[in-house]
Amino acid sequence: MLSLYGIPNCGSVKKARLWLENHGIDYCFHDFKKAGIDTARLESWLDQVPVDTLVNRKGTTWRGLSDADKARAASRDGAIGLMQQYPSLIKRPVVETGSSLLVGFDETRYTESFGA
Repeated sequence: MLSLYGIPNCGSVKKARLWLENHGIDYCFHDFKKAGIDTARLESWLDQVPVDTLVNRKGTTWRGLSDADKARAASRDGAIGLMQQYPSLIKRPVVETGSSLLVGFDETRYTESFGA
């Protein structure tokens, strides 16, 4: 079963959940604002995608960071610490398919990945 990570009130997460439901694809939702996100999971994701893909530099959380924190995000360990401290820094949604990782919602990419 797919695992979808995000925040329930995020527009991109809502689109992804609706798309999956409309295509009859079961998934398990993980609200990392409530449940947090562990280091091992973030490390696994960063083994699959670059830091720049996973860290959301367009959101208000990023804009509210100090310059020192923004500089920390350039390194893998620094980015992991920041994403744990501020889960809103993680680009959403993150979908674990079992064989790949999808970051952000793109309808074309979902169609290609899930064959729907």
